[in-house]
Amino acid sequence: MSDMNPVIRWFHQLGSPPYFDRFAARWSPWGYALGALVMAWGMYGALFQVPADYQQGDSFRILYIHVPAAWMSLLVFGLMALYSAIALIWRIKLCEILAMACAPIGAAFTFVTLATGSIWGKPMWGTWWDWDPRLSSQLVLLFLYLGVIGLYHAIDDRRTAARAAGLLALVGVVMLPIIRYSVVWWNSLHQGQTIRVFGDSSMDPSMIPPLVWMLIGTKLWFAGSLLARARADNLQREAGKDWVRRIAGTNE
Repeated sequence: MSDMNPVIRWFHQLGSPPYFDRFAARWSPWGYALGALVMAWGMYGALFQVPADYQQGDSFRILYIHVPAAWMSLLVFGLMALYSAIALIWRIKLCEILAMACAPIGAAFTFVTLATGSIWGKPMWGTWWDWDPRLSSQLVLLFLYLGVIGLYHAIDDRRTAARAAGLLALVGVVMLPIIRYSVVWWNSLHQGQTIRVFGDSSMDPSMIPPLVWMLIGTKLWFAGSLLARARADNLQREAGKDWVRRIAGTNE
């Protein structure tokens, strides 16, 4: 172990339940705090610095919540599937815990995406809901998240439950490219891609900085939430171990 690369050694240590507990306890509050601050700055810019859209007026400002939530709904599902694959191949318990911790967070981001999309769609399309390809595929993604959560909690043995739910996550990952390219493959009310990581965006440059801050903030918040949820699951699984009793005794 002493001859290992420091990064590899750190990953090995992170797989230890007590070490992960200390790591998560230390860094999850930072994720929450930094995420909240960055999102607050992004929302300030979105509400008070960005001019109204020439077509949609002020109603377009909901995109500063809708777009980051939509991107996170896909990112979190992909990460959940990756953790699940690692857990199934190498039987790493921490990856099972992290995969299952992703599910409620991703479901929340997906719900926010659908809710803000409906609110935005009412003045733009004249209806709260339309069975548009992007909306419909995003709804399927929410059902997949709920399926993973339900399956995980339906089986008493935590490791068996995580593996079963992880298989569902791996099957469901096929939805990600469908959601991503739905506005290209089918006729859709949903607007096409206006923001590109590579290449020119069709969005006015003055509107982009607050969106970037919101994207960064949601990722920091997600990191804090993931560590906090994974820590809680880790403690529950390790209940009865001496190191957990010491933590419980310290908190009394």
